[in-house]
Amino acid sequence: MPKSLIRKELLAQRHALCPAERRLLGEAIQGRLLAGSMFRQCRTLGLYSPIRNEVPTQDIFQAAALSGKTIAYPRVRDASLEFIAVADPGAFEKGAFGIPEPKGDHAVAIAAIDLLIVPGVAFDLSGGRLGYGKGYYDRALAAETFHGRLVGLCYEMQLLAFLPRESHDVLMDVIVTEQRTLFTKEPAAVL
Repeated sequence: MPKSLIRKELLAQRHALCPAERRLLGEAIQGRLLAGSMFRQCRTLGLYSPIRNEVPTQDIFQAAALSGKTIAYPRVRDASLEFIAVADPGAFEKGAFGIPEPKGDHAVAIAAIDLLIVPGVAFDLSGGRLGYGKGYYDRALAAETFHGRLVGLCYEMQLLAFLPRESHDVLMDVIVTEQRTLFTKEPAAVL
C-alpha cells in the first residue's frame, strides 16, 4: 500500500478516537516512557508539540522540567528543523503548518540531545516511521551527527508490521505504545 493511503487511513483512525480514550491512552504511553531508564538517564530531551490527535507530551515535559533536564522543541527553519530550549510550557507560538513552535532563541544542537521523541502517523516493528510527508525529521537527523536515542510514541493501532521505506528514512530505536515498549535494536544498546 502506498504511503499516502496508509497515512490517510491511520490519520482517520486516530481522529476517530474519542477525547477520553485519547487522554487515557496518552497517559499510559507517557507513563510507560517515564518509567524507563532511558528517560531517567537523559540530560537533554527533544519533544514535539502534538497536533492532529498525536500522543500528548505534557506529562513528559512536566517530569523532565521537575528533573532539571534541558527540554528542546523543534522549530521549522527553511527546509529543516532547529531545536530550541524551552523552560515554560507557554513559550510557544503558531509556526509552520500551524504547529506550536518555541519562541525562544536558545538553540540546542541536535547532537546534544540524548533522547529525541519523534512524532509520526505510523511506525513499524523494525523502527520505520511514516510522518506527514515533509521529511523534516529525516533531514535534521541526517544533517548532523546524532548519538542519542530516537523514540516514537504512538497508539497501538498506529504500529504496523511493515511500512514502505526509502533510503533516507531514519529508523527509531524504540517505539512506545499504551501496550508495550518495543526495542528495535538490542535493548542493551538503548538502555
